[in-house]
Amino acid sequence: MIEIIPAIDIIEGRCVRLSQGDYNQMTTYREDPLEVAMEFEANGIKRLHLVDLDGAKAKHIVNWRVLERIANRTRLVIDFGGGLKSSDDLKIAFSSGAAMITGGSIAVKDPETFQNWVDTYSGEKIILGADAKDNRIAVTGWTEDTDMEIGSFIKQYVEQGISKVISTDISRDGMLTGPSTELYKTLLQEIPGLYLIASGGVSSFNDITELEANGVPAVITGKAIYEGRISLKDINRYILNA
Repeated sequence: MIEIIPAIDIIEGRCVRLSQGDYNQMTTYREDPLEVAMEFEANGIKRLHLVDLDGAKAKHIVNWRVLERIANRTRLVIDFGGGLKSSDDLKIAFSSGAAMITGGSIAVKDPETFQNWVDTYSGEKIILGADAKDNRIAVTGWTEDTDMEIGSFIKQYVEQGISKVISTDISRDGMLTGPSTELYKTLLQEIPGLYLIASGGVSSFNDITELEANGVPAVITGKAIYEGRISLKDINRYILNA
């Protein structure tokens, strides 16, 4: 059974979605993220991917109060990301109710700090964000390309204790064009046992079942839910029948 993880992206306390990470292509879906999270939980969902887009821009945690409200009012297991750059940011995130945090750009730009987080909190609580453009790692809200091949990048951190990775194909994120199944198949072949969380492009429940058929352990979906292409009833039915 593939784990379905809905996403809530936060700007100024509201639930929004971007297209390809572009702040100029923002759609606001709901004013209160807590209401959205409670609807997810009511439909059998256990996990939540919560992204602080204000924090990503500010390069430090901003929307920790949203995290705190959701953690206090639901039993969702929350992974939190966006702008986490310091140990103080992590302390705030964990004390506000995050079960896990996601680090992406910092794993590229400041690997010593990121590795210290892994050593301090464990590879179960620190998720590696590996965002790809043409199979190369991209950072800083996808505005900077690197020459790091995604498979080698992930493998390096797995050898150093990471067990969970969120991989987003930038070209597909928020575009509802289907996930990068071939990329994920390749990564799983190269790194056996990896808990790979696919992200970006999911447009229908068929995309989710396709990922499941190809051995992908988990998937994040956001826009497809908000646009009504995947219903919470369908997700609930899937969870109950699994």
